Amino acid sequence: MLFLCQKCSLYLLPCSFVPFKSKSICNQTSTSTILNCHNPHSQDAPDEHHQSPVHRKHNSKSTNFLLQNLSQNNQNQQQLTAPQKIELEEHPIMPHQEKVKLLELSLVRKRTPQFPGSIYVQSPSDSDVGSSLPPIRNLFQSSVDNDGGGHVDEEEEEMIMRAVEIRRKVTLEIFKEAMMKEGRFGITYTTNLANRLQGFLDYVMIEAASLKRMPEYSNSSFNLRAKTVIEDSQVVPLIRWLKHNELSYPQISKLILLSRGRIDLIRDRVQWLKSIHVKGEFLGVALVKGGENILHRSYKELDEIVEYLVSNGVRRDWVGYVISRCPQLLSYSLEEVKTRVAFYVDMGMNEKDFGTMVFDFPRALGHLTMEEMNQKVNYLKEFGLKNEDVGKLLAFRPQLMGCSIEEQWKPLVKYFYYYGITKDGMRRMLTLKPMVFCTDLKLNIVPKVKFFQDIGVRDDAIGNMLVKFPTLLTYSLNKKIRPVVIFLMTKAGVTEKDIAKLGEMVADFPLLLRYNPDVLRPKYVYLRRTMIRPLQDIIEFPRFFSYSLEGRIIPRHKVLVENQLNIKLRYMLASSDVQFKKLVNDLIRKRNKFQSGVAGEEEEETQSEAVIPGDTATKLQS
Repeated sequence: MLFLCQKCSLYLLPCSFVPFKSKSICNQTSTSTILNCHNPHSQDAPDEHHQSPVHRKHNSKSTNFLLQNLSQNNQNQQQLTAPQKIELEEHPIMPHQEKVKLLELSLVRKRTPQFPGSIYVQSPSDSDVGSSLPPIRNLFQSSVDNDGGGHVDEEEEEMIMRAVEIRRKVTLEIFKEAMMKEGRFGITYTTNLANRLQGFLDYVMIEAASLKRMPEYSNSSFNLRAKTVIEDSQVVPLIRWLKHNELSYPQISKLILLSRGRIDLIRDRVQWLKSIHVKGEFLGVALVKGGENILHRSYKELDEIVEYLVSNGVRRDWVGYVISRCPQLLSYSLEEVKTRVAFYVDMGMNEKDFGTMVFDFPRALGHLTMEEMNQKVNYLKEFGLKNEDVGKLLAFRPQLMGCSIEEQWKPLVKYFYYYGITKDGMRRMLTLKPMVFCTDLKLNIVPKVKFFQDIGVRDDAIGNMLVKFPTLLTYSLNKKIRPVVIFLMTKAGVTEKDIAKLGEMVADFPLLLRYNPDVLRPKYVYLRRTMIRPLQDIIEFPRFFSYSLEGRIIPRHKVLVENQLNIKLRYMLASSDVQFKKLVNDLIRKRNKFQSGVAGEEEEETQSEAVIPGDTATKLQS
């Protein structure tokens, strides 16, 4: 520690550290002797025969810098008036860097180690020089303006904000320490979670500051008070419990912030969600998407919503699934839920249909606003559907309520109009396969139509094909449609020259494209090798592949072979068993009649030849 010589203005070490050659000086312990070493009137002044002390050299630069500042301060003080000097003595001005240094030393949790010979005091709690430090209130002392009024300048406001930031960093470190020591969390998880809890850390910081007013914490440090707040909130065990229940750290952080300091509400609501069969990762989803209403609502209000859904057809063991997929239902009031249920019941849905609809697509009940729900129902009615028809449609395919009118339905309708599909045709498509209106136009429908054009289906036949068989648009192009066409063009022998015929076959029977090539292959082999039928028969009657090989094709072919009959595939397979048996009997009877008729004519001719003379018979034959 250094002391200032009053005459030479040099910082000297205490006598115990300065190597004097005189023993009398070395034995002196009074600091005043060192400070008044150049005072000739001092009784303790060293003898002139003694050598002057050896000055320190390794801190000379910092010493010179300090002396320059002191000399500048002395010059400034000489220029001040008497009132200004008094004010300066009462409230000395501290340089900005010194303020920052003192602020950090007083607020940071970990102190910089102090070592012998340090120029700057590193710890304000040091017993020897702590009293010599300027008080912390001088950091925020209001400056005096020309009119004598006080105001907080920008520098002091900056210092206040810096103090708050330092407190936040200290609180953050305390929280991390509690997470790793008490919760046994890893450093990565702790850091990721703590960086998302700025609001909660501010809450801890404010609560720790308020504890200062309590008598038992009046003399406690901020670190102790912040640690007490964290322990009392039980936030670390709660985080461990939520993580055990498969909540991710973003979900945990959001829940802690939504709780607004009432951490106990999170555990209570998780237990309640488990009681209605919400499981696993959906616990966090339900709490986060449900918002503050779930955390801050009473159990009575939440139970009333669940009971009302059960009374309208939602099975009790379905409630957990419904809430998991649409937690917004718990954020509505009971009256709002009743209004939404009545919206679907008024379209003719019974309890069974309504419960099934909510289970299949819970978002249809709670995700949309009432205005959006009405707009979609009205748009579906424009295709000629009645209110009850829309109700049946939504009960069968509630995913329609999740489609966008502007982004999905209107472009799709315009595209169908281009291929000649009328509103009646669209109504048929909507009734037979409503999922078509939930299909993406650019990704699913346009590539399939382009593929049909490539295999020879005419544009005017595409619309009729889609109206007749709209399910085709829901099939996978690469997994179902394209493999069938490849099979027909490679194994079945359809050449590029006959691609138009293939297009006619697909247009006439688009259901052909839904079959797996493994199902088509044995039927095709039996047709070509056993039945010895030409490829043209398949092109004329592609429905051949829709019949069972063992149940219909082989048994009926055997009947025809046994009776030496050969008919077209359409008549062979498209009739029922009774009709097929009647057809075979008719053909046999006609053949027998034909054969008997031919035989009768030959017999008559033989008898005539026997009666008529030879020359006459010769004339008749000629």
